[in-house]
Amino acid sequence: MLLAYLQRLDPLDSTIFWSGLWSTILAALPVIVLFWTLVPMRWLAPKAGLAGSITAIVIAIAVYGMPADMALWSFANGAAFGLLPVGWTIFNAMLLYNITVETGQFTIVRRSVAGISGDARIQAILIGFSFGAFLEGAAGGGTPVAICGAIMVGLGFNPFLAAVLCLIANTSPVAYGGLGTPLIVLNGVTDLRTETLSTMAGHQLPIMSVIVPLWMVKCMCSWKQTLEVWPALAVSGGSFAIFQFVFATIHEYVPNVVLYPMTDIGGGIFSLVVSAIFLQFWKPKNEWHFDTTVPSPSQSDQAAKPQADDPHAAGAADLMASAPQADEHETKKLTAGNVTLAWMPYILMSIFLMLTGLVRQKETPVKPGPGPVKIVEGLHTNYQVPIPTLHGQCHRDARLHPVRVEEVAALAVASNQPLAAAANVAVAQRRAPRGESALFNFAWLTAPGTAVFFAVLVSMAMLRMNALQIGRVVRRTFFQMRIPIPTIAFMLGLSYVTRYSGMDATLGYAFAMTGVLYPFFAAMLGWLGVFLTGTDAGSNALFGSLQKITATEIFNNHPALFEGNLARDQVQVLICTANSTGGVMGKMIDAQSICVATAATHQLGKEADIFKAVIWHSVILAAMVGALTLLQAYVYPFTLMVPSLPP
Repeated sequence: MLLAYLQRLDPLDSTIFWSGLWSTILAALPVIVLFWTLVPMRWLAPKAGLAGSITAIVIAIAVYGMPADMALWSFANGAAFGLLPVGWTIFNAMLLYNITVETGQFTIVRRSVAGISGDARIQAILIGFSFGAFLEGAAGGGTPVAICGAIMVGLGFNPFLAAVLCLIANTSPVAYGGLGTPLIVLNGVTDLRTETLSTMAGHQLPIMSVIVPLWMVKCMCSWKQTLEVWPALAVSGGSFAIFQFVFATIHEYVPNVVLYPMTDIGGGIFSLVVSAIFLQFWKPKNEWHFDTTVPSPSQSDQAAKPQADDPHAAGAADLMASAPQADEHETKKLTAGNVTLAWMPYILMSIFLMLTGLVRQKETPVKPGPGPVKIVEGLHTNYQVPIPTLHGQCHRDARLHPVRVEEVAALAVASNQPLAAAANVAVAQRRAPRGESALFNFAWLTAPGTAVFFAVLVSMAMLRMNALQIGRVVRRTFFQMRIPIPTIAFMLGLSYVTRYSGMDATLGYAFAMTGVLYPFFAAMLGWLGVFLTGTDAGSNALFGSLQKITATEIFNNHPALFEGNLARDQVQVLICTANSTGGVMGKMIDAQSICVATAATHQLGKEADIFKAVIWHSVILAAMVGALTLLQAYVYPFTLMVPSLPP
């Protein structure tokens, strides 16, 4: 079969001067357009995403020579992924939250958390970091930002600040989000053992998990006020970091015990419980809080009612006018029974997510066509749908293949002996460069959103909601999600066009030119990937294979730098893991997270302002991961932290 499309790292080669530079600029143009329209022009996020997507499609066709049907199917593939599982998960998570608001249970949830500590600094850590880490491990996909942001607003946090704090908090746990999905994806594109990648991440992220709570509180108040609660910061961040390290690496010490998928879920619960116990014996000398009264959910909704000149105002008045009244829940005495009932929707969500996670583990290996897991004969939980014109028909530039096409051809004809020739052909077929996979994963049962949807249905019945309440909750959720979900679809459509056209490889190859400094820029490349795709798993899929190839080239070109410290497989593990651990710091600036944060905190239309508020936090934290990666690559004893692949 003839190749439909062969990517080129430098599509302008031999046509103009400095073609490599101009090719890199053109590859970056969709991102530049996205920045320009979203920040200086202040377009709505879906409109900016559409502009970036159109730019990417035009460049893919006109500059890279990608067939138009392949470019359009690439966009459709990404947009579909933005709807399922990402959009489906976010919609149902917001629906679950709105159920708790409608029934008044959210007020009890808020009061139960506030009862642990009335200090806003500690509340931010308990909710944004600890509970957010639990939600990230269970669902991911923006769920922590959506739910935690809403809870913090209910506690009296400034909505803008609540959005910023939740975005910062949703960083160090992300590599283990969705039951370890990002690392599983990284394994799929690099063929590096997932457990080894988890060990490497476990030797980096716990350090950041100690820093992030401190970073959050410093964004709220002065250094003096931050240091007043340093014991609580040390307990919450330290307990999560210890748990994260143990579960991420325990397979190295206890054979056949693999617990990394539960790292965030267990770590978040452990941090909450340990912090709650600690706060029974220690209180800050001066309790710090905002100089505002804590609004009820109904008051929050009324306060957030849009003005006439708000571009998002259409139809909002009717929805906001129907906000529930929760006054009785403000004064009701908190008991073990009503607190448990209030938290039950989230408990149910956690149970369903863990059950579907167990089913998801049996869905591998992924094959085209129906997946191997069955509910009843003939019905499958997972369908891999090949994308027309795209699946297996898009090949990376020859320079990115560790085994060249000509080497494979030479191997196939290297022997005149029939048996030896047959063996060589079989080896050549396995080593030959293969086309990029383009399979849409229709996981109708095991998508995180489906588990949350089950929790929604059970919660509606358990809380005895009537038809009027259900209709109100559904309408409100659709209204809240009318901006974030289309934005997510456009952003992922853009990222898939850059991937299959080869623009991502052009940008990645430019990073690779940094040579011995590449371990630092490997983390920054992962950061860029998360910004482009909206997920750490997406970034790993986008740049994971390129990271492995570049790591091999650096080891081969600069062997003296690694002599006596790291072997080639260790360099590959370090660089590839940095794509994920550096990428998590880009989570706070991707459009998906920002749109979810604005929706959850009633900040629709302020996406650009929030982006500008968190961008430098994101860059600095990603640079810290890059600096740590650089130390682990070259400097003893940091090199001892890099694990080896098993023989």
